[in-house]
This record gives sequence, C-alpha cells and structure tokens, in this order.
Amino acid sequence: MKLKALLFTLICCILFAACSEKGAKTLFNGKDLKGWTTEGQTAVKDGVMTLSGKDAKAVLTKGDLKNFVVELDIRTTPGGKGALWFHTDGTLSKGYKVAINNDITDEVWWRMTGSLVSVRNLTKSIAKEGEWFKLRISVDYNSILVSVNGIDVVEYNQPDEPYRIGENTNTLISSGTLALESQGNGEIQLRSIVLETLPDEHERQLVVAIDENDDEIIRLHQADFPVLEYHAHLKGGLTVGDICNHALKSGINYAIAPNCGIGFPITDDAGVIAFLDSFRHEPVTLAMQAEGREWVTTFSQSVRDEFDYVFTDAMTFIDAKGRRTRLWISDETWIENEQQYMDLIVDKICGVLTEPMDIYVNPCFLPEKMADRYDEFWTEARMDKFVAALAKSGKALEINNRYRIPNLAIIKKAKDAGVKFTCGTNNAGNSDLGRLEYFIETKKALGIKASEMYKPKIKL
Repeated sequence: MKLKALLFTLICCILFAACSEKGAKTLFNGKDLKGWTTEGQTAVKDGVMTLSGKDAKAVLTKGDLKNFVVELDIRTTPGGKGALWFHTDGTLSKGYKVAINNDITDEVWWRMTGSLVSVRNLTKSIAKEGEWFKLRISVDYNSILVSVNGIDVVEYNQPDEPYRIGENTNTLISSGTLALESQGNGEIQLRSIVLETLPDEHERQLVVAIDENDDEIIRLHQADFPVLEYHAHLKGGLTVGDICNHALKSGINYAIAPNCGIGFPITDDAGVIAFLDSFRHEPVTLAMQAEGREWVTTFSQSVRDEFDYVFTDAMTFIDAKGRRTRLWISDETWIENEQQYMDLIVDKICGVLTEPMDIYVNPCFLPEKMADRYDEFWTEARMDKFVAALAKSGKALEINNRYRIPNLAIIKKAKDAGVKFTCGTNNAGNSDLGRLEYFIETKKALGIKASEMYKPKIKL
C-alpha cells in the first residue's frame, strides 16, 4: 500500500509539473511592467498598459518561446497602431509581427489588425478603434493561427524553404521573446496578456505547407502590395464560410458582392440592409454590384453608401432600337453593323462612367461574336476616348481575371492617365475563384504600384 501511495504521489507530482509547464501565465497583471523592458512612452495607469506614439516598445524580458498560445485584450485610440512580435529579440531584428491597426483612414490599408505582416496581410480589420477586442496567436511547430474576437483571420503554415526577400529575410519561425511596438500617433492599450506555453516536444506533426517558390501570392505580400480580390460572388453554392476558408488557405483577401437590381437577388433597400446585417462582421469586404441602368433610382444613396464600395459594368443597356441588351447573352445582342455596334458600346461605356459608382468592372467587354477580334475593335481612337472618359470620371478600372480584360494596351493608357486599379474575377462559383493570374501578369508587365490600387472605404 505504501508503495502504491508513493507511486500515486509521484505520478501526481509529474502531472502537476506538466500542467504547470503548459498552464496559462499572466504576463501583465494590470499593476506594473515587471518582467518587461520598455522604451518610449510606455506606462501603466488604471490597470491598463499604454504604448503611445511612434517610439514606444515593451519587450518581455525572460521570454524564450517556441510553441505557445498568447491572448491579448487590446484597444486602439484614433491613429494608434503597431504590432505584436514573437520569436524575436530586444532589437526586433527577427521573427514575425502581427499588426495592430484599426485605422480605416490609414493610407497603408492592407496591413490591418491580425495581419501576419509581409506574409498574410489583411485588408480589413474586424475590430474597431475605441473598442476592446481579443487578439489570439497560436504558434505550433510550423503552423501560425491568428484570430480576432474568436474569428480566424490568418492561417499560415511555414514551408521548409519559405520565400523571403529584403527586410523580411529573418521573418521565420524559430524561438524568442514577445514584444509590443507602437508605430502610430495614437495609443495601443492593453488590459490583459495571457500566455500558455506548449512543450517543445509534443504529439503534433508538421502541417503540410505549399511550395512558396512557385507562389505568386506570397510575392505580393513580401513586396508589401495589397492582395484583395475586389469582385467575388456567393454563387454556385459558395458560402461566406467557403470564401473565408479559401482566404485562409490562399492568402488572398476577398470582397463579396451581391447582385443588386431588377431581376437579381437584391431588388430594394430592405434587401441591401438584410445582406449587410448578415455579413458586416465577417472578415470580408462588402461591395455592391449595381445591375442595369436603373440601379441609381432603385436603391437610395444612403443605403448604397453603406457598402465599402459600389461597382457596375456596361454590359446591360438599351440599344439604338430601344431593346434591352445584355452583352453576355447572344440572343439579347443584336449586331447589324459591327463597327457601328462597337461605337455604340464605347458610347454606352462612357455614359456608365458618369453613374455614381466607384469601380468600372467587366471592363471593355465585347459580345461573343466580336470577342475573338478584341484588339481589332478596340482601336487607338476608341481606347483614347474611353480612357479620357474614365480618367475624367475618377472611377477605378477593374483588371478582370475571368475574362482577361481589358487588354494590356488599354490598361497601360489608363495607368498613364493616373487611373486607379482593382483586380476582380466575377466568379460563377467556387471552382473559378482563381489566384489573380491576369492581374499579376499585367502588374509585372506595367509595374503597377501599391499606390495605384483603389482603396476601399471600409465600413464597420
């Protein structure tokens, strides 16, 4: 009996030690900064750690972490932004950083809260300035998971040979401490930081990662370029959950756009409000695809303005004989003289550009009977007329992945005229979401810069 009791006691001690090693540890107790090395305007007041301005920093003094889960209770004031570093050191010269930025006016709008900076940048924060939110980061072998308010926003599995360039060379999984850094004009406030360490050796296999040597998306992130698919639809059974899961796997941010207009899923203001109420808090941008030429009077401006942006195309119009035309349907496209019809299309496009939308999509589309001679119909004079109207309107131009339009010549003219761009697909379902292939081709060919991309007017 004594032996059994001794063994039981020994087992309990071993289990207690193991649980203690894995147990949660409070890194900030609301009273002082004991255990942290600080710089700049870093202080504790009324139970809140505050980092103010562009030079504030707090580094966990005794942190040699490898596998762990950390959860922070954070709030940002207007203009407050920065990052949480992990696997780093006191100089912040290595490791990953997770962005803390809820400023929807920030010109660098593609590194919002939850971004695994330069690896998985996010174009929307689901947290708001002035409101407390939970930021949770899990690091387990080669897998990094970031969630905001319980919603997963980044899932990244580092491959054996990750693609890294320039200042990102040391953005790698290793081991190291945690650090908080303020980079804005406002404040980052914290009222709780809780850490749970995981044993270096535990039952977990490495997660299979993609080969980044052939991945164009990681190259965009590494180049600090916004990665947003501006034009996606919930069609063909595709759900917002499918979109979010695809975003986690691919590293592409998504905008979801319902089709709004006569004969489409949403036909009035009430339908718009119901859609926005359903999806506003999802980690996706919300856009309105305005259908037909009646959309301006079908939906009130106040409701339209609730979207992050509005786009439309010129594929629906009334032709010279008063017939409602939809260019993508052959039976609703009446072409008697191709050159005259092409002039009609250009005129209709220029008219659409005067409508109160933000982005012209499915741009310069031609009906099936003419599409195989695209460059022939889009003459120099017609391109110049279109681009002049586009530049005057101030609207952005979509580079469409599904149709691979407009052609490079039109895009170059638009770029030279100072037009902003978006990349969109107009998918019919899950199978054709794509990976921004045509946009990436044109970006490389013409040197499109981050500053030349259209910035959504994010609403929360």
